[in-house]
Amino acid sequence: MSAAHPLSVVLVDDDALVGSSLRTILEARGTVTVAALGTKGAEAAALYEAHRPDIILLDIRMPDMSGLAAGAAILATHPEARVVFLTTFADDDYIVQALRIGARGYLIKQEAAGLAEALSAVMEGQMVLGSDVTERVAALIGRPTGSGSAADSGAHPAGPGASHHAPTPPAGENAPAFAAGLTERERDIAALIAEGLDNREIARALYLSEGTVRNHISAILQKAGLKSRTQIAIAWWR
Repeated sequence: MSAAHPLSVVLVDDDALVGSSLRTILEARGTVTVAALGTKGAEAAALYEAHRPDIILLDIRMPDMSGLAAGAAILATHPEARVVFLTTFADDDYIVQALRIGARGYLIKQEAAGLAEALSAVMEGQMVLGSDVTERVAALIGRPTGSGSAADSGAHPAGPGASHHAPTPPAGENAPAFAAGLTERERDIAALIAEGLDNREIARALYLSEGTVRNHISAILQKAGLKSRTQIAIAWWR
């Protein structure tokens, strides 16, 4: 995204000083503009309606209304909204709830230096997870954290230390119940998503165009009633 057309963000954090600091970090390179700052979860939906940002960035713990509740309310009305959570807590329950409602990312404030880059990845269609969150998701789906980036589910890690991929299981070998209604090609793609491959890597592995891969992923999400690549990965390995 060019400086002439910066990414638009609404940021809601109950600590006004933190919000101001994050705004400075985000706008430092000129690729992001913070359209509005909020300090209450209850403000989030109204701010989204008023500014229609590319991304709404929400703290999770806020006294009046949690970021999770605010994000869910926004997505209920605007399912296309790109909701990203930014918090100090890599808490399992929070992570699961965030992924369940269809968040595009779950980032940790301590990694704020890479925040603008992570949000650019969201605009490219990727799920973004903080490094601690990646490890927690890997644990939640019962896989060793060093064996691959299933936790990323094709995501852009927001911290250092990329892991390599384990061999991809044959289609159908580990396919869960959700895959029963998928075509063979869709099962292939779901398996590769579960291994942490992004669209380009999947296209290369299966000799498809990236556009065809995106179309298959859309079909998988619709058939399985899921909202994100991360949910596909978790469902595959569950």
